[in-house]
Amino acid sequence: MSGIVNIIITLAVFNVLVIVHEWGHYKTAVLNGILVEEFSVGMGPLLWSKTKGDTQYSIRALPVGGYCRMLGEDGDAADKRSFSAKSTWARMAVIFMGPFMNFLLCFVIVFGLTATSNALVFPQVSKLVETANSTRQGLKVGDKITKINGETINTYDDLYLILDGCDGKDLNVEVENADGKKENLTITPSAAENGNRWIIGFNPVVKTGLFADRVDGYDKVTFGEVVHETIFSMLYYVKSVVVGFVRLFTLNISPNDIAGPIGIVEIVGDSVETSMQTGMINVVRTILSIMALLSVNLGVINLFPIPAMDGGRLAFLIVETIRGKAIDSEKEGFIHFMGFVLLMAFMVLVASNDIAKFIFK
Repeated sequence: MSGIVNIIITLAVFNVLVIVHEWGHYKTAVLNGILVEEFSVGMGPLLWSKTKGDTQYSIRALPVGGYCRMLGEDGDAADKRSFSAKSTWARMAVIFMGPFMNFLLCFVIVFGLTATSNALVFPQVSKLVETANSTRQGLKVGDKITKINGETINTYDDLYLILDGCDGKDLNVEVENADGKKENLTITPSAAENGNRWIIGFNPVVKTGLFADRVDGYDKVTFGEVVHETIFSMLYYVKSVVVGFVRLFTLNISPNDIAGPIGIVEIVGDSVETSMQTGMINVVRTILSIMALLSVNLGVINLFPIPAMDGGRLAFLIVETIRGKAIDSEKEGFIHFMGFVLLMAFMVLVASNDIAKFIFK
């Protein structure tokens, strides 16, 4: 695929996420009687605008974000419709609903992808691999893998990740058999035939989605299983984002593992190109999967208590609730401004890292 197409797809995905995020702020503000002065898609010079009621709806030249500007958002205002005139809880709701909408979008996408999947894999034994260690270490057909080394297994991805990092060491595996009884087993992983990963010697249960075509030999998932897979897939995404940022803030991460705007364009391009080999439906599913993951990223990052981010603003409102009075608006504004400057500096650093990887790869 051409670089231009990759950029267009990435910008389209990103702008959907921004619109959903800002709409969360906008709708909650309106419901709380707050005057929204402008709802903008994009940043920078104005390309188009239309005023409806008291709100200006805008499209701006730089498709790298957006905003919902409310009366009195950055300081005191006498108007009863101003952000600052509303209760602390109302302001918290307005701020929180931006990230919440990103989580909701992810849920809807993952639910749809799960419900229409041709093959959903579950951490349950459908068949044992006779040459693997598990056959002589107690694993049986029908067993559900519920824990490994104390870590709860909610999805097959959880199981795969643990095996990927086990280095062939013995695993303490908790299983639940067909009668609902739990049993602890010690299983030594076997090396897969290709030698690239570790296995515990079973073929997992595979089912088709609620709205997918039926496949011989596969049962259809229940509605409850779709919800279960959706929720725990989202939690897996959230955990991955949080762990990644903890590693970043503790400097326990390689520059090669950090992707900024250019890196994301490259990831999108590679993923879409790979999925094109199996048809346009899989291209759409791939783009939606990336959108779901980026949506969770946007939601989680915005909830970090960093000045200028939604989480930073929530932190100030929590402090205001505890103190019983607002923090001086000028001081708060200055802190948010410095936070914004640091965020922009970080983005420049990440973009520079992307360029360096692109040049020297």
